[in-house]
Amino acid sequence: MRIVVAAAVAVAGFAPVAQAQEEAPRGDVTLRVAVTQEIDSLNPFLSITRTGTDVLRTAFEQLTTYDAATLAPVPALAERWEPSADKLTWRFTLRDGAVWSDGRPITARDAAFTFDLMMRDETARTANGNFVALFESVTAEDERTLVVRTRSPQATMTALDVPIVPEHVWSDLDPGAPPTFPMVGSGPFVITEFKEGQYTRLVANDRYWRGRPRIDRLDFVYYRNSDAAVAALRNGEVDLVNRLTPAQFDELADEPGVSRNKAKGKRFNEILMNPGAADSAGNPIGDGHPALRDPVLRRAIAQSIDTRTLVEKVWGGYGEPGSGYIPPVFADFHWSTSRPFDIAGANADLDAAGYARGPDGVRVDPRSGRPLALRLLAHAGTNFDEQSAPYIKGWLGELGIAVQVQAVSDTKVNEATTRGTFDLAYSGWSANPDPDYVLSLQTCAARPGADGKGATPDSFLCDETYDALYAQQVAEFDRGRRAELVKRMQQRLHELAPMVILGYDDMLEAWRSDRFAAFQVSPDPGGPIMNQQSYWGYYSATPIARAEEGGNTGLVLGAVGGGVVLLAGVGWWLARRRAASADERE
Repeated sequence: MRIVVAAAVAVAGFAPVAQAQEEAPRGDVTLRVAVTQEIDSLNPFLSITRTGTDVLRTAFEQLTTYDAATLAPVPALAERWEPSADKLTWRFTLRDGAVWSDGRPITARDAAFTFDLMMRDETARTANGNFVALFESVTAEDERTLVVRTRSPQATMTALDVPIVPEHVWSDLDPGAPPTFPMVGSGPFVITEFKEGQYTRLVANDRYWRGRPRIDRLDFVYYRNSDAAVAALRNGEVDLVNRLTPAQFDELADEPGVSRNKAKGKRFNEILMNPGAADSAGNPIGDGHPALRDPVLRRAIAQSIDTRTLVEKVWGGYGEPGSGYIPPVFADFHWSTSRPFDIAGANADLDAAGYARGPDGVRVDPRSGRPLALRLLAHAGTNFDEQSAPYIKGWLGELGIAVQVQAVSDTKVNEATTRGTFDLAYSGWSANPDPDYVLSLQTCAARPGADGKGATPDSFLCDETYDALYAQQVAEFDRGRRAELVKRMQQRLHELAPMVILGYDDMLEAWRSDRFAAFQVSPDPGGPIMNQQSYWGYYSATPIARAEEGGNTGLVLGAVGGGVVLLAGVGWWLARRRAASADERE
């Protein structure tokens, strides 16, 4: 494990942070958040990365959001909603008095415009197209009433993770265009500036309907690796960091002025295997190795990766070995299984399938005659990828597969896995409390158009059985029956093996507790501060000085044994939210 030294700081550079501090108006309070993933886009219709989504959730409200403690759907822009008896028509009543950050009223027409644009425009469906796939029509009956009609019942109607955009801004924009700043939004913060590979700057939204945040600015500052981010935390250059390595997390246990949070992760980490990438019309795209179209080979690869060793050696025990596609934190939908680590058995399967070894020990595809020499795309600077890749290369070498590890930028990994220009690739997704979104990534409909736009695939799987189960689960309102369908879908993925689920890492975070009172975690207890399902972590940020003046958002948390434990003062925060929504929940 590398030790954090001055050289690590020099590699990433602190120019963006210094600039952010220089430009901060005197007296303003800024929460500076270190991120180690590049933002793919700040266009609400396009962004799919963890960091891009995290930023956008602070700036754009949805119809509903998730309760900070339980993750149950609660009102956001919509005060209440009511389905028809046949579950085909949904009436949402929008919040009275809510305004955009430029002062214009937020109306049902904005929501209707957002959904209608997604229904009509392929590019606008890129990030969240699954949510409108069954929509038949969307209309604004009046300023506050949105009516959505679906072709068949849709169980995700109270969990539409779609940022609502202002019609008066986006009606004049190409849905694929980069945004202009400041971005007119409806969330607790307003995005005012973006410097690629440097920082994203936001300011408090004075017009936010829940009330202005307790901080004045929110800066997301990019660092090329977690060593540099942790060094910045130690030096006081930033206030909040996540995605820590186990060694970094342990080393910060006794750091003065720093507290830690070990949260249960909602993310699954995986190795994708290109099963034969194709566009939405079924035309082959990309340059994946043709042998990977064979599920026998894919299962053998999956069987040759020891996920328990990766959890122990790379994550230091801070995580769980891979099993089902839905992470275990969502217990109702998680399918627990284990593929035994058995290289000898995998070798026997490949022998039986005709993958003979060449003179160099590398197996040959019996159909194409090509050696099994595969590229493994990894995210440069990502600790997990860098440390686990040698293990995976070694295990697959024992299987007779030659692996070339190619560490490239986050952007290049994203581009390659969308265009199908990969053999194997590190990937992963943060799942939602409602599993529909990540399940949709494996459907035929998730394949992009010939221009690479219109959808977001994960592995390029296209399977009739899986798609039929997907259609059944999205129409099932009984939670128990829906959970069984979701588990059958995960079993189908296990059989087809378009990916290897490597594991679910704990979310290791740290913050400057000499500057900020502890944050609202979500879910509570046991959840993270960053990368939440909503914006509670950032919205709850309270400077120590303002907390001591009695201006705390009501959250007083203490760090105990590396975790965040609720001590006192939560009543005000929860009461404020419940006053607005308790009587209006579905």
